[in-house]
Amino acid sequence: MLINDYLADPCGSLSIPYWKNKKMNVPPDIKIVHHKNFKDKYLVNYTDEKYFRLIHYLNDVKQKPVPGFSIRTADISDIHSIVEVINKSYNDLSVNYHQILGLTKLPVHNSNLWVLLIENSSENIVGCGIADFDEEVKEGILEWIQILPDYRGKKLGKMIVNELLCRMKRAEFATVSGKINNPTNPERLYRSCGFIGNDIWHILKLKE
Repeated sequence: MLINDYLADPCGSLSIPYWKNKKMNVPPDIKIVHHKNFKDKYLVNYTDEKYFRLIHYLNDVKQKPVPGFSIRTADISDIHSIVEVINKSYNDLSVNYHQILGLTKLPVHNSNLWVLLIENSSENIVGCGIADFDEEVKEGILEWIQILPDYRGKKLGKMIVNELLCRMKRAEFATVSGKINNPTNPERLYRSCGFIGNDIWHILKLKE
């Protein structure tokens, strides 16, 4: 994939950010297909997991504070807390310290794009956000946006997303993706923050 081809249609040309595509080798039992090229016959031999991919052109981005909560930049010493928040936010996946620490070694790591959401009254960490920045294509990439279950429905996810978008000073656009069948409906959150697009990608895995 050439840079200019990617920049012409980031979400329609690749299912993942440009930098990941350069390093990824798709396993032989996996097929990645954009919805426009999807055929029902694939379901005979493959299982299908659908993902949305959205884009934001970073115009008219504003911070959206929620009374009683604040955001601070995370550092290495906060990784254990980030792991705890992520694991408490999902029923179907878990991460460990070394996995999250490994994200800080990636070429797209930007320490200013790691944030924690704090409940002011208790000083507890109740959410987190991690984003990347690809210098080569000037792309900001939202990777992890989590709010603890007891704190959902308070527009705190929107607070984190908009904070990260505001911090992407050098990016020309931002992208995000996620599972379409996620019960927390993250797509709704991202669209409420100004992300747009209709690209759907099918991750097809060969049946055993």
